[in-house]
Amino acid sequence: MSKFDEQIAVVKRQLLFDNETNTFNGFISKDDSKSAQIFKALNEYEIKRRGDMEEDPSFKQLISYCLLENENGEILVYERLTGGGEARLHGQGSIGVGGHMNDVPDAQSIEALITVNASRELEEEVGLVVSDANALEHVGFINDDTNEVGKVHIGVVFKIKVDANEIEAKETDTLKIEWRALNTITDLEQFESWSALILKEMK
Repeated sequence: MSKFDEQIAVVKRQLLFDNETNTFNGFISKDDSKSAQIFKALNEYEIKRRGDMEEDPSFKQLISYCLLENENGEILVYERLTGGGEARLHGQGSIGVGGHMNDVPDAQSIEALITVNASRELEEEVGLVVSDANALEHVGFINDDTNEVGKVHIGVVFKIKVDANEIEAKETDTLKIEWRALNTITDLEQFESWSALILKEMK
């Protein structure tokens, strides 16, 4: 199946941002007054064909974006190598493991949809299985309407506390991983835009 035929979760921008009242650019934490309202609006998700959504800014495609933190408080940083699929991200660092959310027919809530999708991405990338929604700590949202790709996506950002020994790059030809303390990350230009925006707020 072509990636454009994927059935993905989207929310009408008008509903998500309450007619632009809750619009923002960059990263907002769950403590921001807009954040709770945006999360509630995620329940209005619909399932649409990805190819139809890629150039339709009246919808936002939901992207799970999971930060992994080990027992020493370090976060997982990874780099996509040239063997990976998304050429635009080659050579750039990232702190978020995730991707589009596909349809989960028996999902009873947005939390269930997110858990199934986030767990699939984490297992594929770093071998982590997440079965409990409570393990995913929602920390905020990432939005960037300054470019064409950003206009049609919104990142739902989570943090998961893990044992570093449980994490490994499943595809070593496409992914290189390391654990980094936040205070050692100084050059944000090495990171893809969403990671840079989050790191800017976290540091």
